Amino acid sequence: MSKMSVDFKGVTRLILAPLAIMAALTIGVGLLITKVLQTTTLIANDQGVNAQLAEGRTAQLSSITDVLSGLSDTPVIIIATALLVIGFRLAFKRWNESIFLALAVFSQSAIFLLSTVLAERKRPAVEHLDPAPPTSSFPSGHTSAAVAFYCGVALVLTLHTHRFKILNVLWWVVGLGIPLGIAYSRMYRGMHHLSDVSWGFLLGLVCIAVAANALLFRPVVKERKKILST
Repeated sequence: MSKMSVDFKGVTRLILAPLAIMAALTIGVGLLITKVLQTTTLIANDQGVNAQLAEGRTAQLSSITDVLSGLSDTPVIIIATALLVIGFRLAFKRWNESIFLALAVFSQSAIFLLSTVLAERKRPAVEHLDPAPPTSSFPSGHTSAAVAFYCGVALVLTLHTHRFKILNVLWWVVGLGIPLGIAYSRMYRGMHHLSDVSWGFLLGLVCIAVAANALLFRPVVKERKKILST
């Protein structure tokens, strides 16, 4: 049997503090875009990317981006995360990898939701191919969730197959390729600006880094084996 030990000081220092800083930065950038930079050339160029993508839409690309975007829909991420939390626990005989993935996905979601409520950035001024709230553009939750989940899974697999270079390359081709495809899809479908998906990508990476540092590299959660006497 094993008993889980939690370093609560480590939780505060390695998890809560850096995530709070990232949340403040995300909210600050969102407010800067919506309250200060909205009429600047920078934002105009940002919106121009969506206009160009909308002009080049085709039926085939619209179908492909619909599938790619769906890989980061909320139900998909929740179910996939829940399954891998169980799968990692069974495969690695400990909770660190499972808690890491859950924390990375949950933390980006919490920061994303808080930021969209406060920033209230309008979506690009092009036809939207997906239904969504009109003032939830910054940051891109689909992108941040994709990075947290797919790159998070790639990191876990890499740590456990580090001797096999071909497998490691494969994990990261998929782990990075899917989020990049989703980021493009969200812009193509008129749901997010380039700055939205860029910050969403950064948000996902930061959440992975924080969770990995606290649970995989300098674990604040440890399992101690208990020896049973007869």
